[in-house]
Amino acid sequence: MLENHPSRDAIRLENVLTALGNPLRMAVIVVLAGGGEHTCGSLVPGVSKSTLTHHWRVLRDSGVIWQKPSGRENLLSLRSDDLNARFPGLLAAVLAAAEQDALTRSALQPYLPATPPPR
Repeated sequence: MLENHPSRDAIRLENVLTALGNPLRMAVIVVLAGGGEHTCGSLVPGVSKSTLTHHWRVLRDSGVIWQKPSGRENLLSLRSDDLNARFPGLLAAVLAAAEQDALTRSALQPYLPATPPPR
């Protein structure tokens, strides 16, 4: 386990829901759900580093993402396996809602890349 990351058994539903309740963080999850690791600076262009640092901490501490150092950056990836083990169906439902719900899509739009990530 990486430092500051809760173990799978310590991931709490209320913390996950709080983390996903912010449009910027939800947009990050939509991108990370496409798979792979992404550098911190590549996910949400135009947002200050200090703001992103706060959002990465919330996502990491809630157990939603893995954050690991790689040179001068951090690599982020979604903890899909852990979330699915703790809360079966939650991640799929949240991602489906983000894709299908017009109000959610509208809230996420400013933060999503111009072209959708490969699936």
